[in-house]
Amino acid sequence: VYQKMAEARIFEQFIVKASSSGKFSIKIHMSSGQEGVGAAIGETAWMYQIFAQHRAMDLYLSLGGPVDKLRDEIMCLDSGCCGGKIGGAFQYFGNGRRLYAHTGFIGENISVGVGAALGNGEKTLCFFGDGAAEEDYALTAYGFAATHKLPVLFICTDNNLSVLSPKSKRRSWNLVEVAKGFGLQALELSDDPFTLMHYIKQFDNNLPALINCHVCRNYWHAGVGVDGAAPWDRFAMIREELIKRGFEDELTIIDAQATKKMEEAWKPYL
Repeated sequence: VYQKMAEARIFEQFIVKASSSGKFSIKIHMSSGQEGVGAAIGETAWMYQIFAQHRAMDLYLSLGGPVDKLRDEIMCLDSGCCGGKIGGAFQYFGNGRRLYAHTGFIGENISVGVGAALGNGEKTLCFFGDGAAEEDYALTAYGFAATHKLPVLFICTDNNLSVLSPKSKRRSWNLVEVAKGFGLQALELSDDPFTLMHYIKQFDNNLPALINCHVCRNYWHAGVGVDGAAPWDRFAMIREELIKRGFEDELTIIDAQATKKMEEAWKPYL
């Protein structure tokens, strides 16, 4: 879990370097701050067909997506995972993983994922943010999944922001309570990956269900700018806890390996 989080965090640190040096100018959606969710999914839900949101580079890497193809997509190259057409997005890749690209139409992956579950009956994970969670077609999808008892797990990464608008300015209702109203099992969680892994496993054979997972967004909605320190940093918290438990040497090795891996990947562009 820590390795997945470290690789995602360090990969995006190189994005910041590439952007700062003028190597590209697209407004990329960074996932730093929410890596615990991507790592938990990568460890426990890799067998699902996954319909992800625009902010999911951590998930792509946690599922074993090729680093060079994600890098090239960010650079808008033909060799990117989506042929350079989307820029920083992701698409289906091999090794038994099925991660489907996001089009940029916010929340559409929720209804598309529910449709896929209806069509093929396979376990499906819809991964989205709190802004997408309140779209009308998302609300319809929750109810449809519950009515038809579809094998869908909805995971919302709730950073309390839709671009810059907090939930208090956008809605007066709670997603978990609404989901329960539709007949879904639903709960609120922090972004601790080990807790999330526990509940993913618990819901695995008891779907549909929804988890609203509270996360932080370290960078702007789009781009590598920073408005200030995030309220918490789960990656740093996990690292500190593992050091207390006597794993500092192991973490040092993982950090070094992850840094070397990402340095080699970004070397042609820095």
